[in-house]
Amino acid sequence: MDSEQLPHLETFARAAELGSFTAAAQALGLTQAAVSQRIHALEQVLGVPLFHRQGGRILLTEAGQRLHPYAQRILALHQQARAEVTGRKAPVTGELTLAASSIPGEHLLPALLSEFQARYPHIQVKATVTDSLAVLSQVEHGQVHLGLVGRKDDSPHLEYRPFACDQMVLVVPADHPWGRRKRVSLEELGRQPLIIREPGSGSRWCLEQSLAQAGKSLRELKIVLELGSNEAIKEAVRRGLGVAILSTLVVQEELKAGRLHAVQVADLPLKRQMFLVRDRRRVLSIPARLFVELVAARPLQ
Repeated sequence: MDSEQLPHLETFARAAELGSFTAAAQALGLTQAAVSQRIHALEQVLGVPLFHRQGGRILLTEAGQRLHPYAQRILALHQQARAEVTGRKAPVTGELTLAASSIPGEHLLPALLSEFQARYPHIQVKATVTDSLAVLSQVEHGQVHLGLVGRKDDSPHLEYRPFACDQMVLVVPADHPWGRRKRVSLEELGRQPLIIREPGSGSRWCLEQSLAQAGKSLRELKIVLELGSNEAIKEAVRRGLGVAILSTLVVQEELKAGRLHAVQVADLPLKRQMFLVRDRRRVLSIPARLFVELVAARPLQ
């Protein structure tokens, strides 16, 4: 009947947000078979499939995408009604999973999480820091709700929202011959031993993009080391193993203390944006939506 209530909306919402019947079962304390049966019952009432099943992972159909915001609103109304009747307001709960590349993860995410946890102390946050390509892969495969990165890729499924700006600079040891210079040419840089990040990092991608705009490539530079850590690169520069192009966020303490010196490279644009990234094929859980809203409300820095 058209007037029949829609059953198991909480199960539907959890499965949609987690992208897995197994994960939804664990979150709800059910068996996977019970979750499948509940989704089937809801689909029977509506007369349309709500999920595409793809090798253990699930994605919402068009009908499922239309239903999800209604399910969230109905579940929220249930909580509001309970709070009004009992006088006890239920806190926002749930889990938020994030992945971030090194610069946003180490220098921007802590402040965001501090503000988020102050607003929503009952939401459990799990965050990992890795390289940009790994972050984008985790977002696209539904392993995390959101990512924070300093680069884009060409996946048609990913949606990017700028949330911060980052300036990169050439850094040299304090006793380097360039220790008092403010600017060098790209040709001069090409003669210096250069230390760079590993493939897959946002910093390396930014450098490659900047070089391409200047009609150059990494092959034309004198690369002596590839390291997978900004801290390791800073220490290598301090020990005189080479120069490096790093985010000002990474080296601000060393520059202030005079342990490193920053030099601009002529004709090499090194400003980039930081992005909050999501997979547009997947719906956002309430914790993920609240995090997006918090980031969106902050001025672009």
